[in-house]
Amino acid sequence: LQCWEVRKHNSSEWCHFIRSNPDCRMDGGFLDYLSGVFCVFPPRLLPFAVTLYALWLLYLFIILGVTAEKFFCPNLSAISTNLKLSHNVAAPMSPWKGGHHVFSLTSPLHGVTFLAFGNGAPDVFSAVVAFSDPRTAGLAIGAIFGAGVFVTTVVAGGIALVKPFTAASRPFLRDVIFYMLAVFLTFMVLYFGRIRLGEALGYLGLYVFYVFTVVLCTWLHRRQRGDGPAPPGPWEPEMPTDPEEPESSGTNNSDYGDEYRPLLPSQETSLHILTTALSPLDYRKWRRKPWYWRLFKAFRVPVEMVLLLTVPVVDPDKDDLNWKRPLNCLHVLTSPLLCVLTLKSGAYGLYQIQGVFPVWGLVTLAGSVLAIIIFMTTSNEEPPKYHCVFAFLGFLTSAMWINAAATELVNILRTLGIIFQLSNTVLGLTLLAWGNSIGDTFSDLTMARQGYPRMAFSACFGGIIFNILVGVGLGCLLQMTSSQPLVKLEPDSLLVWVLAGALGLSLVFSFVSVPAQCFQLGKAYGICLISYYLVFLCVALLTEFRVIHLSTL
Repeated sequence: LQCWEVRKHNSSEWCHFIRSNPDCRMDGGFLDYLSGVFCVFPPRLLPFAVTLYALWLLYLFIILGVTAEKFFCPNLSAISTNLKLSHNVAAPMSPWKGGHHVFSLTSPLHGVTFLAFGNGAPDVFSAVVAFSDPRTAGLAIGAIFGAGVFVTTVVAGGIALVKPFTAASRPFLRDVIFYMLAVFLTFMVLYFGRIRLGEALGYLGLYVFYVFTVVLCTWLHRRQRGDGPAPPGPWEPEMPTDPEEPESSGTNNSDYGDEYRPLLPSQETSLHILTTALSPLDYRKWRRKPWYWRLFKAFRVPVEMVLLLTVPVVDPDKDDLNWKRPLNCLHVLTSPLLCVLTLKSGAYGLYQIQGVFPVWGLVTLAGSVLAIIIFMTTSNEEPPKYHCVFAFLGFLTSAMWINAAATELVNILRTLGIIFQLSNTVLGLTLLAWGNSIGDTFSDLTMARQGYPRMAFSACFGGIIFNILVGVGLGCLLQMTSSQPLVKLEPDSLLVWVLAGALGLSLVFSFVSVPAQCFQLGKAYGICLISYYLVFLCVALLTEFRVIHLSTL
């Protein structure tokens, strides 16, 4: 029996059905949401349980956003700096992910690899987790395609409505062509109902070719203008400044500007450095902000404190590279411990060596010894020569945090689908796609209002290429084994084809209409795109609820 049939039984049989049905078992994650809603809560409290799950779902999106914003992206930037990548060209990637701005001047290679990975981390990790179970693969397909339709219609159309502009011709045509190729490849994979090793490598190979094309086009463009730095051209706009200056992880006096620095240098104690670094609040900013900003910040504070305690951040823009000696020594213990306790939902961390000593105990012992050695051989004022290693540790730990949050996110969405008898595809194209794209919407529209609509429009088509190619390619590649080098992607309903067709049609519409308007995009174009999305959403929901089905087509 399928797990979604639980609601067809008498409420007194729900718990037994969930616990005895193999289809209801959740392989990953820390919480068993199905047992919680059908066994822990009585049937009359089902609406209350659903409300709690919905609030937890929203909080998981906050966790994903905070982790990517303040820990994953900064450490990726530090790693790229250590790899000696130049910083000279604005990258056409999405400037926001998970509710934060990621404005950065980078080389094109940096932009389409490191920055793209940082910006798309929640989407890619969600796809990888969803592809790990055939029962939730529809979530990944729905989210990747649904986010693509949403961003290329609602966000792009909103930009044209807010600020009519002239689109950058070459980057737009390049990105749309590559995106259409990715959609066509996915359409073929869905048609055959499987993805083999060759197709999975084809996704990743197409992205590598896209990276090569971006770098080559940028090099040719710069060569035409001359080798020296020049004012930004029509497809290389100046980066806007963020009106709400980003807070750094672990604030201190130097973060507030020169006017707040003490006149005389003073030696801070290790305890003071630790307490200051673990404070996620900027009290000067707190007093200036409106009540709704404070409310949202209050929800973020517990997550930020736990992340500050477990994830080191290296900031190349600071004189001290964000070196906090007592906190970084503590990270030597907490970061590896968190990694082993989140890997496979703690299965490896709780494993007992020779049936006696747990792995987490060994990691704690080794981390404590190493932390004491680092504390005794370093100073508070100057970071050690090996401080860059903390960027790699922070990258790994923040990736484990994102993976753990994405696993819980996929599990809770599957649970909500079983409760409301909805397919994973419709949950992916609505809740998961909206949650991953809402940040892009606000940031791109804000950027357009500030006078940078061209950059915001480029981000709509440039950033999501990474999500579909790497999300599907890597997600399926990681699930393949030597005994079974393929992943079955059989469409569970007509909705998958509606979704794929809607995305392809929206791209073809933009590919034809934008050059036809000589790249002059105004309110009429924006209204058409937003209307298209509303029609698509209505058709998708009608298809989900069987109002539209094959016999009526």
